[in-house]
Amino acid sequence: MTLSIAHLGPPGTYTEQAAFFYVNWLNKTQGVEAILCPYPTIAQSLQAVAVDQAQLAVVPMENSIEGSVSMTMDALWQLDSLQIQLALVMPIVHTLISCAASLDRIETVYSHPQALAQCQGWLEQFLPTVQLIPRNSTTEALQGLEQEVTTAAISSSRAAQLYSLPILASGINDYPENSTRFWVISQNQHQAQAAHYISSTSTSHTSLALSVPANVPGALLQILQVFAQLGINLSRIESRPTKRSLGEYLFFIDAEADLTAPQMQSALPELEAYTEVLKIFGSYNVLPVSPQE
Repeated sequence: MTLSIAHLGPPGTYTEQAAFFYVNWLNKTQGVEAILCPYPTIAQSLQAVAVDQAQLAVVPMENSIEGSVSMTMDALWQLDSLQIQLALVMPIVHTLISCAASLDRIETVYSHPQALAQCQGWLEQFLPTVQLIPRNSTTEALQGLEQEVTTAAISSSRAAQLYSLPILASGINDYPENSTRFWVISQNQHQAQAAHYISSTSTSHTSLALSVPANVPGALLQILQVFAQLGINLSRIESRPTKRSLGEYLFFIDAEADLTAPQMQSALPELEAYTEVLKIFGSYNVLPVSPQE
């Protein structure tokens, strides 16, 4: 059987690199073959899984410099049938790719908004007057870069090699310890099959999201106390607007526990008593990604 894996394209993105690692890992550990299917946006790659165009998706979830990827969080909340199967953590090293003769010839820099933000300090120091233009991915602008000698793009050295484009500067992210966490996503109905490919008997993290019935004092405190009283550590808690009205928020939570652990099984009914909507995105392990693979 050959799996189809959706990811943010065009070819050469960091998400594709993480997906390649995952495909190689599947092949080495399970003997499973997979093909990669690029999509123009993160939301479209997740939608592909939701409508059975692909069996899995690899999507960026959180960066160590710029924080969570809001498009991933919003799409996961809106698409009820999706589950997290695995987390991949990959180092990110940005390069400035351009056919310009030198930095002072560059007038415009393209990239994904996260990449632009991760290199904000470097850009202010070395290219303070350039126009920064966001794109859907770090490779979207590379295909026409050779004809535009006053433009540049922030992407990976792998992407520069793939498109045969010169690198003007390497390691331009503002902090050397720059890494992104990706999620491998499947449909609920494919969870058992995907879990077989993950081949794990226990998991280290559970992700969930919830909304509270009303914006009143103590609404979030009651929820956090459930985890505290049961001794469950939370590695992330983040709010996102409900998009219904100003001041209403969803809360995304990562708990360091398996969903089947007694503490989590005790927590769920208590959480339901304090929440309007509670969505469990799944339990999973975290796998470090070697950028060379």
